[in-house]
Amino acid sequence: MGESRRRCDAMTAEVSWICRTCANQYPASAEPPGKCRICAEERQYVPETGQEWTSLEELAAEGHRTSWTELEPGLFELAVTPSLGIGHRGLLVHTPRGGVLWDPPGFLDEAAVEFVRANGGLLGVAQSHPHLCGVQGEWSDRFRRSDGRGAPLWIPRRDAEWVLRSWDAVDWWDDRLEVAPGVTLIRTGGHFAGSAVLHLAAAAEGRGALLVSDTMMVLPGSRRVSFMRSYPMLLPMPARHLARLLASLDGVQYDRIYGGWTDRLVRSGARGVVRDSAELYRCWLTGSATDPDQDG
Repeated sequence: MGESRRRCDAMTAEVSWICRTCANQYPASAEPPGKCRICAEERQYVPETGQEWTSLEELAAEGHRTSWTELEPGLFELAVTPSLGIGHRGLLVHTPRGGVLWDPPGFLDEAAVEFVRANGGLLGVAQSHPHLCGVQGEWSDRFRRSDGRGAPLWIPRRDAEWVLRSWDAVDWWDDRLEVAPGVTLIRTGGHFAGSAVLHLAAAAEGRGALLVSDTMMVLPGSRRVSFMRSYPMLLPMPARHLARLLASLDGVQYDRIYGGWTDRLVRSGARGVVRDSAELYRCWLTGSATDPDQDG
């Protein structure tokens, strides 16, 4: 953190510090927080080298940049290079009322803001869970309404304790919230109590799609997803939480799943993938799976 501290000493203004490990942004202060609440909790980790902090200005000076890629009509990926924090991507859903930004990364620049402005503006920002909030407040501030209020930050009430900054634009929601026609937040629980997916009814040529991030992890090969309390700490999700997650998607029509990282995609047959993956997970969690290498 030496370079960060030297730059801070040269500044007179307070800094909105960003954790280098998870890329979540904290309230402005002259000194960085003593610890990152997200990383210090059992689902995340603090690197052996210790907690490190940075800022938007420092990241820009290091050469970080944003780029956009169209994934399908009306859906764009927001990527940051070099990779930052957990390395996740943001996703922007175009609607007639403006863009819905899902899980923004921990960096933005004017190029990212101008892309959104040129494509209908920002309707609001949604999150899958507290690990992937990034610089959501910066996005809200850059798209303030005529009444001075920031663009809405849709945050599940069950994850209120994990909100790191106070904003004037938080809109709390509970189990479901349609933020635009055919664009619906669904609380599934599991990874966090407020873990959510975003359902796009018109995506995948009208067959429906889910944006999921860590709520269910799209695995390499695109034929399985998994469900965990913690992915880096390898803590399993209890069976009762998995049952609740699956029940929250009853009646939801989807055939495609977009994961939280580039190229993590179940292109078709997603409902079957979730069903089969959940059954496989349950079998190994409860010990009912057959293992010819160890049984008999």
